Amino acid sequence: MKPIRLLLVDDHALFRKGLARLLETETGFQVVGEAQDSTEALKKAKELIPDLVLMDIHMPGNSGIQATQQIREALPSTKVVILTVSEEDKDLFEAIKYGAHGYLLKNVRPEALFETIRGVFRGEAAISRATAAKILNEFARQAKKPPEQTYEEKLSAREQEVLQLLTEGRTNKEIGNRLGIAENTVKNHLKNILGKLHLENRVQAATFALGKGVVPKKNHLE
Repeated sequence: MKPIRLLLVDDHALFRKGLARLLETETGFQVVGEAQDSTEALKKAKELIPDLVLMDIHMPGNSGIQATQQIREALPSTKVVILTVSEEDKDLFEAIKYGAHGYLLKNVRPEALFETIRGVFRGEAAISRATAAKILNEFARQAKKPPEQTYEEKLSAREQEVLQLLTEGRTNKEIGNRLGIAENTVKNHLKNILGKLHLENRVQAATFALGKGVVPKKNHLE
């Protein structure tokens, strides 16, 4: 199996180097590049096409959130996980809003960091239920008007099944196996779910579902 190719973005060189050494001691990871600010992050992301970017938020120049948005727009297949000291709700909301696939604090244990990266790469939602509730509340606060239909009314029965399995942290292949449908069919259902609920990615879909009380049968998201 090919290693997960990582780009590290942080304005503190000592932290970057330490993180790079830590990741390279773990099987399955390859640090392909480092960047010290958002401008360099976008440039190196385009050059290296990493599988996943570990992104700090507060850096000189543009923030990591702006860099996240730019990278996600330029490289839709590249995933971005925020790794920061910031516990501010505003930073969390903005990061997820602009396409981050996960949000971690720098005091995370190495084993949890490794598992989060692997989980995001598998298509799982790297986010806790508590964080999901915060995000949902922020989406609701920013909404100009309430939806005319409930999400159950908007989604077909099959789409609701896919959404339930999504909250369990399952990949498209696992969802397909569970429902007896092709992986491409799962992708089409997910695309329809995102469109109907006006969401951007599976992380937002999972947080939406959790906030609506769709509880995962297994606590993959804790």
